[in-house]
Amino acid sequence: MDEEYDVIVLGTGLKECILSGLLSVDGLKVLHMDRNDYYGGESTSLNLIQLWKKFRGSDKPPAHLGSSRDYNVDMIPKFIMANGALVRVLIHTDVTKYLYFKAVDGSFVYNKGKVHKVPATDMEALKSPLMGIFEKRRARKFFIYVQDYKEDDPRTHEGMDLTRVTTRELIAKYGLDDNTVDFIGHALALHRDDRYLNEPALDTVKRMKLYAESLARFQGGSPYIYPLYGLGELPQAFARLSAVYGGTYMLNKPECKVEFDEEGKVCGVTSEGETAKCKKVVCDPSYLPNKVRKVGKVARAICIMSHPIPNTNDSHSVQVILPQKQLGRRSDMYLFCCSYSHNVAPKGKFIAFVSTEAETDQPEIELKPGLDLLGPVDEIFYDVYDRYEPVNEPSLDNCFISTSYDATTHFESTVIDVIHMYSMITGKVLDLNVDLSAASAAEE
Repeated sequence: MDEEYDVIVLGTGLKECILSGLLSVDGLKVLHMDRNDYYGGESTSLNLIQLWKKFRGSDKPPAHLGSSRDYNVDMIPKFIMANGALVRVLIHTDVTKYLYFKAVDGSFVYNKGKVHKVPATDMEALKSPLMGIFEKRRARKFFIYVQDYKEDDPRTHEGMDLTRVTTRELIAKYGLDDNTVDFIGHALALHRDDRYLNEPALDTVKRMKLYAESLARFQGGSPYIYPLYGLGELPQAFARLSAVYGGTYMLNKPECKVEFDEEGKVCGVTSEGETAKCKKVVCDPSYLPNKVRKVGKVARAICIMSHPIPNTNDSHSVQVILPQKQLGRRSDMYLFCCSYSHNVAPKGKFIAFVSTEAETDQPEIELKPGLDLLGPVDEIFYDVYDRYEPVNEPSLDNCFISTSYDATTHFESTVIDVIHMYSMITGKVLDLNVDLSAASAAEE
């Protein structure tokens, strides 16, 4: 271990593994260590016995739930946007050859006490029970504007500069009511709160276009895909990639202590009495707790069920977004459900997550609006974890720390953090102009 590396990565969470893969492909000499004896860090995947140990303190789950190893319960479950940034990173690094994806059945939104399919195109808007007949026509016009909008073609802009016009102003031009704005902003553009309304509209239009393009890619019921056997496959795939390019992996390394020189710059990492020298460290917040601050916490419930979520067209994999306004909250709530169709549970079993940015200290009460949509559950586990973000200045100490995972059930915000960190570490912009058809071989 007493060698010198360009970068030492601490923690095998998804963000750290993607970065270690990208940096290895760039030709950097990377050492990747984790204090745990398993891949994935916070974003690991557990079998039933591991799940029982973590939440119930015993290793004897009830027999009626089926075989432990048929379960792959992701601790940070997130669906992947089919045309989104993560798929582009997977193709850019050729990691797709290690993974098999399958489309997700459904994408739904909670509105006025009911669950509805998210309409994503002008045709779907006309059919959606979310809107009355006149509102449908207005929404259809807005969807057509978004579908036709091209950033580099002013003829499609209808006289509006979307880098200056706010989302609120753009929506007002089409006369859409608050109800419609709610599902467009939260279920299509995937904003986590309502701040976007006062920000330039270009970001929201791009997000809506990404949703529609991703939806069109599979002609399925949602714009999302998910790996067979769950997300636990992803960190391992990037670990393999890093190894192919000469990266070194070490699991089960206790007390990875980051060492600094007299100027306060990182100079190495010590574990078990040996120090590996390095120029830069990449890690999750748990490895450098004095360089991060707590910014919030996520409350969630993990449920094992014997049926799909009601009112989702019997979807075996589905996301339901509950916008904050519908619940009288400051942030959205998310339902995630996956099942044996993605090989994450035995036949006939479904894994559901309800998650949100915690606003109280009572997850059981706070998550109730989401839990009420699930129907009967076989088992339920509650969990609350703190969210951290870095407060250091990487240009001074050469420490690049990821932010904690948020409550969303999709990956876009996670990948934005990774791409931003990559640019800070390398001084380069990650080129994600890839041929998206390259991933289709891996999909069913």
